[in-house]
Amino acid sequence: MSIIVSILVFSVVIIIHELGHFIMAKASGIKVNEFSIGMGPQLFGKTIGETEYSVRAFPIGGYVAMEGEDEESDAEGSFNSVPVQSRIGVVIAGAVMNMVLGFLVLLYLTNMQTYITSKTVSSFYEGAMTQQTGLQVGDEIIAINGRKCYIANDVIYEFARTQNGVADFTVIRDGKKIELEDVTFETYTDEETGLKQMVIDFTVEPITKTVSTVLTEAANWTISLARMVFLSLVDLITGNVAINQMSGPVGIVSTISEAVSYGIESVLMILAMITINLGVFNLLPFPALDGGRLVFLLIELVRGKPIDQKYEMWVNGAGMLVLFAFMIFVTFSDITRLFR
Repeated sequence: MSIIVSILVFSVVIIIHELGHFIMAKASGIKVNEFSIGMGPQLFGKTIGETEYSVRAFPIGGYVAMEGEDEESDAEGSFNSVPVQSRIGVVIAGAVMNMVLGFLVLLYLTNMQTYITSKTVSSFYEGAMTQQTGLQVGDEIIAINGRKCYIANDVIYEFARTQNGVADFTVIRDGKKIELEDVTFETYTDEETGLKQMVIDFTVEPITKTVSTVLTEAANWTISLARMVFLSLVDLITGNVAINQMSGPVGIVSTISEAVSYGIESVLMILAMITINLGVFNLLPFPALDGGRLVFLLIELVRGKPIDQKYEMWVNGAGMLVLFAFMIFVTFSDITRLFR
């Protein structure tokens, strides 16, 4: 069941992403030679009109093969025959569709909740250190350590990134923005992991569900998950998180397997996280990603003429090799963690 659910999750995310490219390509007059779900050997396919629709053996990717996208072509309907603005639309459409899917899933999950969790402090536990060091009932938390918190989960995420149980809060108190420095939490050491943990010693108010609050929470949740991709990259670069803690397909399947045991809502949460992560990651300005191609198109838009396609192909080819090497490393780390 876990494997089936994992394949379904990957397939939905991939289909939505490639469907975005496909729809925009067709709308822009670009010829699509193949619409493929999966990578590797073709299992089966069917040609309808000018496009072959195929399913391939490995559900770890997919692609929309457009005429002249990766090679020079003078054919009618080739990728480079349409205006650069249309090509930019095609490139970003996959990520946009991923974000839309993530928003719709989060909209459903938000609507399923009895209440929406706010960021406004409602009470403290007895002897709460945070109350003694500046936090008060009625404070609405809007930022932790200078990073804006869109939803309650952002507050928890920032607590997890906080060092030594001390954090700077930005709150709204009586309609005014207040800066609270060095709000302190009690800490303890987890016996299993040996890591220092913070004791969250206050509760927050619930928000009544309305059409407006549900839509706002789902939108903020989407923004929060998208921003988490960048924050995670910053943590990797700065060394706050070890690179071997990243997960690839094997690790994601393991996470989905755990989510299956908790029910459909947990699986949908993982789906939302994966599709939003894919959308944001694909727009990073790295060769072989949609963001890498977007950089070349933006340069063309500014200078009024394209960069020689052979140079773009060399750069994308090198980027693809780096991505494959990175995927091998991450997969090895995933498998090592499973055996541990």
